[in-house]
Amino acid sequence: MTSLVRHVTIDCADAYALGSFWAAALDAKLADDDFPGDPEALVESPGANLLFIQVPEGKSVKNRVHLDLQPQDRTRDEEVERLLGLGATLFEDHRNPDGTGWATLTDPEGNEFCVERSKAERAATA
Repeated sequence: MTSLVRHVTIDCADAYALGSFWAAALDAKLADDDFPGDPEALVESPGANLLFIQVPEGKSVKNRVHLDLQPQDRTRDEEVERLLGLGATLFEDHRNPDGTGWATLTDPEGNEFCVERSKAERAATA
């Protein structure tokens, strides 16, 4: 038997607040035993569980690992706008006039992540 990834773990300043952002971003939920002030928060998501752990040091460099999101029921651009409304920030825009490309955003603590085109958008330009 091989190993499986159980969680993707992300260090942060406020586990509950950042977990809440990602739960909303992924249309998922925080674990039932997570509350404000907890040093850990678990986002239970069908794609992958995200575990947020509070650490004393702040983020100081670019992420070595990041998440790539692919919208399932909306376009890439609609998803970018939704995530901006939840508190993300546009970091770098790699979207092209022909509809290809992606957008790099940051979450409320500055962690980079990308939003790719949906499966339907990819099929339309294949």
